[in-house]
Amino acid sequence: MADNDGQAQGESMTFGRFCVHPAKRLLTRDGEPVEIGGRSFDLLMALAEQPGRVLSKRELLKRVWPDVVVEDGSLRFHMAGLRKLLGEGAGSGKDADGPRFIATQVGVGYAFVAPVQRIGAPASEAAMPVLETPTGFATNIPPALPHLVGREQDVELLLARVVDTPLFTIAGPAGVGKTSLLIEIGHRLTAHFGGRVAFVDFAMLENPALVPPMIAGAMGLSVPGGDPAAVILGQLRTGPFLLLLDNCEHVIDEAAGIVERITQAAPQVRIVTTSREPLRVRGEHVHRLDALACPPQVDGVPHDEILAYPAVQLFCERARAADSTLQIDEGDARLIADMCQRLDGMALPIELAAVRVATHGIAATARQIGERFSLAWSGHRTAQPRQQTLRGALDWSYDLLSPTERTVLDRLAVFVGPFSIDAALEVVTDAALGSDEAAMALDELVAKSLVAPSRTRGAGTYRLLEMTRAYARDKLAMRGNGEQRIAALHHARFFLSELEGAAAQDDGGLRDMQAIRPQLGNIRSALDWSFGPDGDIGLAVRLTSASMRVFLGLSHLVECRNWAARALAVLPPEQRGTTLELELQAALGITLMFAHANSVEAGEALTRALDVAAMLEDRWSQLITLARLHIFREHVGDCASAEVHAEQAIVIAAQIGAPDAMAIACSLSGISRYLAGDQVQARRDLERALEQSAPSQQRGASASGFDHRNRASIALARVLWLSGEPDAALRLAERTLAEAAALNLPVTHCIALICSLSIQLWMGDLARAEATLAILRDCAQTNALAPYILVARCFDGELALEHGDHAGAVYALDHNLPLLRATRYELLTTRFSIALARGLAGSGRQDAARRVIEDTMTRCESIGERVALAELLRVRAASGTPDEARRLLEEAAEIARHQGAYGWERRIAADLARLPVDVVNPVPGAATTR
Repeated sequence: MADNDGQAQGESMTFGRFCVHPAKRLLTRDGEPVEIGGRSFDLLMALAEQPGRVLSKRELLKRVWPDVVVEDGSLRFHMAGLRKLLGEGAGSGKDADGPRFIATQVGVGYAFVAPVQRIGAPASEAAMPVLETPTGFATNIPPALPHLVGREQDVELLLARVVDTPLFTIAGPAGVGKTSLLIEIGHRLTAHFGGRVAFVDFAMLENPALVPPMIAGAMGLSVPGGDPAAVILGQLRTGPFLLLLDNCEHVIDEAAGIVERITQAAPQVRIVTTSREPLRVRGEHVHRLDALACPPQVDGVPHDEILAYPAVQLFCERARAADSTLQIDEGDARLIADMCQRLDGMALPIELAAVRVATHGIAATARQIGERFSLAWSGHRTAQPRQQTLRGALDWSYDLLSPTERTVLDRLAVFVGPFSIDAALEVVTDAALGSDEAAMALDELVAKSLVAPSRTRGAGTYRLLEMTRAYARDKLAMRGNGEQRIAALHHARFFLSELEGAAAQDDGGLRDMQAIRPQLGNIRSALDWSFGPDGDIGLAVRLTSASMRVFLGLSHLVECRNWAARALAVLPPEQRGTTLELELQAALGITLMFAHANSVEAGEALTRALDVAAMLEDRWSQLITLARLHIFREHVGDCASAEVHAEQAIVIAAQIGAPDAMAIACSLSGISRYLAGDQVQARRDLERALEQSAPSQQRGASASGFDHRNRASIALARVLWLSGEPDAALRLAERTLAEAAALNLPVTHCIALICSLSIQLWMGDLARAEATLAILRDCAQTNALAPYILVARCFDGELALEHGDHAGAVYALDHNLPLLRATRYELLTTRFSIALARGLAGSGRQDAARRVIEDTMTRCESIGERVALAELLRVRAASGTPDEARRLLEEAAEIARHQGAYGWERRIAADLARLPVDVVNPVPGAATTR
C-alpha cells in the first residue's frame, strides 16, 4: 500500500462528478468543495486508488486507523457516511438507486466500482524508467489487448521482478490468459530493454527440433551455420535482451534445454515463458496464473458487486464488443456470474461464450452452457480438469455451428500458423462445398472468435488459436471417409503451387523472403505429411524442390540439407536426370559446402547437378552450378579443378549471351587467374565482371548461396594490392565490405571482412586491422560459422606476429591451422603457413620454419596456387646464408615480375637492400617500403 499511497499524494483522481485532490486533502463535486471528515477521506482514498479490487476490512482498518484499535462498527459507520456523501441511492425513476461507487462483498470487504481517471503525475514518478513502448521501437510482439481485465496485480509483480530475474515462467492451464499477460509484459518492458525484445510463439511448431531455429527467426537472425543455438547465444551475449517464449508445453524438453543454455551463457538476458507446467530448469522463477476471480455465489450479492469481479468484467466487455447495444440488468449479471463459475473463470471459454451472447442472448447462452458442460464433465473423467473445461467450452461452441461451419473449421486445422483466404478456400472447398459458401462460413467463424484474424499480417490473413486447432484436428480425424488425408493433400498442393508460382514469376528467385517466413510452419507441415505414411512421395519430392529456394534464401542451411537428402533418397527412377533432381542436388551441395565443412558429399552432389544440367541442356543451371563448384574447389584447395570450371563457365556464358552470365563467368575466371598468379589477366577478367554485373542484391545472393559481384570485388581488391595500388585496393575493399554488410548475409560479410583484413595487414595498418578482426570474430561467432571462427583465430596469430609477439603467434597458428585444415577450408592456409614460418624463425626455430615453407611450396605447386610463391621464397630467404638469400630473393623477384605482383616485388626489393653490399643485386625501379 505504501507505493499507492505515495503515488496518490501527487495526482488527482476523478470519478462521476467528483474529483479527489490528495495533496490538498480536498474532495470536490462539479468543482465545488465537499465537506468530508479526515477518516472518510482516508477511506475514500484507499478504495479509489485500487478500483475494482476488493479490500478486506482488516486492510481498510489498518490504512485508516493505523495506530488505533477500533471495532468493525466504526468502519461500517464511516462507510455508510461516505456512501451518503457521494450520493448513492439519491436517484429517481429507472435509476432509483442512483450511481454506485462502493460495493460490499459480504463477509470479505469493500471495492470501489466506479471508473477512476488519474490526472497528473508526481515528480518522483517522472524520474522512474518509462515502461510504455515509445515511438520508434519496432518489435514482433503481437498487439496488446486494449484492457487486460483482472491482471493488474500479476502485471505489477512481473514488471517489478522480471528485470532482475533471468527466467520467469508463467504457468497455468490452457485458456487461462497466459499469452495475453505475456504480451502485456512484453510491451510494457520494451522501452526498458531499448527495443531489444523478441516474441516467439511455439503454437505453430510441430517439430521440437526446430525450437532453436524458430527463436533465431523471431530474433531476425539467419542461421547459415550448423548450430542455431550457437547463433542465438552469440547474439544474446552482446547485451540486455528480453526473450518472450509462448506456448512451451508441447516442446518443453527442447525449450528447457535452450533456455538453460541462454541463462548460463548470457547473464544480461531476461526470459519470460508461458507453459502449462514449469520448465524445471536451474534458476527458474514460476508465476502461477490462476483463473479470473468469480463470485463464489450469486444469491444475495448486490448487482454492482457481481460486476466488480474480473471474470464477469471480462465477459461483459467481450459481450458488449460483439453487440454495442447490449444492456445488462441485475438478472443478466447473475446469469453471467453463473456462466463464469461454470467456465471456472477461464479467459478463453469466457470469451467464446461472451461473443455468443450477441447472437443467442444471455439467457439462451447460459442455458446452453449449463446443458453442455455438465455432460462434458461427466464424459471426460480421465482427462485433466483444465482439459475438461476447455474441451467443454469448445464442444459447446462447436455444437452451435452449422454443418458447413463445422466442416470448414475442421479442415482449417491442417494449417500451422497464419493462412490466407486463398489458402483456406483451396483446402476447405470440394465438389459439395463451393467457395462462396466456404467464404461465408469462414466469416462466421471469425465473427464467433473460432478463427482469429491476424492483425500483424494484414487483412485477409487468419489463424486458429492453439487449442481451437487441436480440437478441430481431433474432429477432422474422427470424420472418416479420408477427409483428413484430403485436407492435408489440398494443403500441400496449395503451398506447392504457391512456391512454384513465385519462382516462375521471379526467374527462379523469391523476391521477399521475409514475407515467406511466416509460412514456414505450413511448408514444414506439408513436407512432413507428404513424406509420411499417408502422404504422396511424388508430391513430397516436388514440394521439397520448390521449397529449396525458401530455405536457402532464409539461410536455413541445415534444414535445407535435410529435406534435400530425404527427397533424393526416395526419388523415383523416372525422375532421375530431371529438373527436380537438379534442384535437389544443387541445394544439397551448396548446403553441405557451407554448413558441413566442405564435405566430399558436397562435391559429389554439385558434380551430379552439373551432369544433370548438361543432360537437360539447361545452360543457366550449368553456369550457376559451375560457380558453386568453383567456390567449392577453391575452399578445398583444388585450384586446378577450379580453373577448369572457370574455363567451362566462359564457354557456357558465351552460349547464353547475357551480360549477367558473362559477369559470373568472368568473376570465376578472374579468381582462378588471381590464384594461379596471373594478376594482369585476373585484373582484366574481374574488371569486366564488375562492368557487366548488376548491383549486389540479397535475393540473388541468397538464392545462389553467395554473391558473384561481391566475390569479384573481393578478388579485385587483392589483385590491386598485388599490382602495386594499395590505396585503390583498400578503397575497393572497404566499399565491398559496406555492400556485403548491407546484404545481411553472414557468409558474404565474413569473406569481405577477411579481404579487408588481409589488405590492412599487408599495408601494416595494425590499428585498423585489429578493429576489423574484432568484427570478423563477432560475426563468425554470432552466426556459428566454424571455418571463419578458426580463420579469425589464425588472424589473431598473424596480428601478434606483426606486434613482435613471435611465441604468441606460433601458439595461435600452430594450434588453429590444423583445425582449419580439418574443415577442408584451404583458401587461407598458405597465408597462415607463411605467418607461422615467420613466427618460428623469429623464435629461433629456423629448421622448423624452413620445413613449413618447403611443405607449403610443394603443396602450392601441386594444387596450382602460385599467387604466393614469390612471398614464400622471400620468407625462405630470411633464414638462409647471404648468398642463398640473394639467390632466393632474385628468383622471387623474377616470379613477382612475371606475375605482375608488384606488391610482392616491393617487399623483395626491401629485403635485397638489407643484404651486405657485396651480395646485393637490387631490382631496378622497385620501391623499398613494406
